[in-house]
Parts: sequence; C-alpha cells; structure tokens
Amino acid sequence: MKITIEGASEEFAEKVIVLAAQEGAELNVIAVDTGWTVNRAERYLRSLPAGARRFAAMVVVDGDGYIEAEQLRRALGRLNGPTVALSRAMPRGVREGWWPEGTRAPISPVWDPDNPSWHKNIAYRMAKEDVPIFREALARMATTQKAAGGEAVPAGAGVRGPGR
Repeated sequence: MKITIEGASEEFAEKVIVLAAQEGAELNVIAVDTGWTVNRAERYLRSLPAGARRFAAMVVVDGDGYIEAEQLRRALGRLNGPTVALSRAMPRGVREGWWPEGTRAPISPVWDPDNPSWHKNIAYRMAKEDVPIFREALARMATTQKAAGGEAVPAGAGVRGPGR
C-alpha cells in the first residue's frame, strides 16, 4: 500500500499513519515542506525578468505585503508582463526542483469585491509570514549585487525594515 499525503497538517498525517498501522500497512513517510524559505524566495526572485522582479520587490518593500494595483501601474505601466512572469515562475520552479509541488504562489491578486464579474485586480498581496522571508531574500540579493558592482535593488524599491 502506498499513501501520499501532501499539504496536510502534521496532526492529520499522524492520524493517517496510526490508522494505516492498525491495518498492518508498512509506511514510508516523507515530509515535504511547501513553505517559503529565504533560499527559495531568492531563487524565485532571481528567476524573474527585471520588470517582474521589480513588481515583487514593490509588493514586499513598498507595500509590506499589500500594494494597490494603481501604484504598480504608475511605476511599471501595464502589469500583464510582470504578472505572467510571476505565474510562470511557479511551475518552472517545480519542474526545476527549486520548490516542491504544492508550494503556493507568493503573490496573489486582489479582485474588487464590489465587481466580482470583472476581474480587474485592485491590489496584490503576499502572506504576512512570507514578507520577512522575501525581504531577507531581497537584502541578500542586494548584498550580492553590490559586491559585484551592480545596482543594489530594483529601481523604485528600497530594502527597508518592518517599520519602513
């Protein structure tokens, strides 16, 4: 018998293991962490083209995890290119083995709740627990780029602390 559990809590996985053991099943348990780490975040950011990387940096740094779409449009113009690049980075990362399947996209759109049939994004958000991880990844990238003599941070976004 082979049992695969993805995206479940540890508590749920333990209950399944106990149940399977009661049925005499032999199990191999492999835990897969689908959360973001600084290394994964840095890999994600480095895989993006410049416009999408700037988009992500603005969500993290300028918006502290939430930024209005209009602010992004003013800085970047049309958002089609950056948002497509962000969405393509996720399956590419799974294919390349950079993060496991089931890892959630770090940036998600926010639609207008007053107009659900027209999906123009009004903002973009990142889970609060991921903001410090991505902030550290951006800081690490800035240090590497500065040491190499390049631009420290994508234009329009500065690496600031939580108090901004």
